[in-house]
Amino acid sequence: MSLTLVQAWSAARKRLEAAGLDGPVIDARLLVEAACDATRADIVTDPHRPLTADQEARLDGFLQRRERREPVSHILGRKGFWKVMLRVTPDVLTPRPDSEAVVDFALKSYGEYERFSILDLGVGSGALILAILAERPAARGLGVDVSEEALAVARENAANLGLEPRCALLRGDWTAGLDGESFDLVVSNPPYIASEVIAGLEPEVRDYEPRLALDGGPDGLDAYRILAPEILRVLKPGGRFAVEIGYDQKTQVEALFQAAGAAAIRTLPDLSGRDRVVTGEKRPLERSA
Repeated sequence: MSLTLVQAWSAARKRLEAAGLDGPVIDARLLVEAACDATRADIVTDPHRPLTADQEARLDGFLQRRERREPVSHILGRKGFWKVMLRVTPDVLTPRPDSEAVVDFALKSYGEYERFSILDLGVGSGALILAILAERPAARGLGVDVSEEALAVARENAANLGLEPRCALLRGDWTAGLDGESFDLVVSNPPYIASEVIAGLEPEVRDYEPRLALDGGPDGLDAYRILAPEILRVLKPGGRFAVEIGYDQKTQVEALFQAAGAAAIRTLPDLSGRDRVVTGEKRPLERSA
């Protein structure tokens, strides 16, 4: 006898709980929805809908992959971030709610129809720049990444969201080759995990996320040492920046931007209240040498 939607959800939850996974209720629901071509509303309004044999087999395959600690975002090939849905592959960092603090800062900094230019350094899936552009129709942006595979994902996401005309995506090494004083806003979620810590991360991150997007060098600060002066170089006078950091890196990253000459430096919390985003601006009268 076939499982129903609600039975499948309950069985999937128990299976993920038995595997010792965090968040089994949500993971189970997402996998059931994807395997059964169902929505959250379907599970509530039509809980006794029977699964087909193909749907049961697909769900079993999804659960086996999750039991091996493969992220749900990789199994489904997508992840919601802010107000956009993004394609996700093993070539990009899975967007996380922590990073939404960067988007929140950007949207509070510029009015809905204000014209401004954005640079996203280490663009990955395009999460930051695309979430901002989706809500600021007069803005335009450039995303840079050293990984051509990541750029392919970002280009697909830009196309799916109808943002291709306003979002250029280029392969590059941070700001190399970019002219000075070109952007109103620079955002970045650089690699910030200390190299020796990566081996101890949860398997979903350690085994499935691109190391290039994680490894911040011996103390996790390698990227910021490059970015602090370079972000100030490419910002227009009075322009703003927002960079994601590790929860314990506030003091060091603020000091790097202070040394680079940034003004109005402060650190914003994520949804959990942890230090997460260092922001600041280029002094209005400052000029690059």
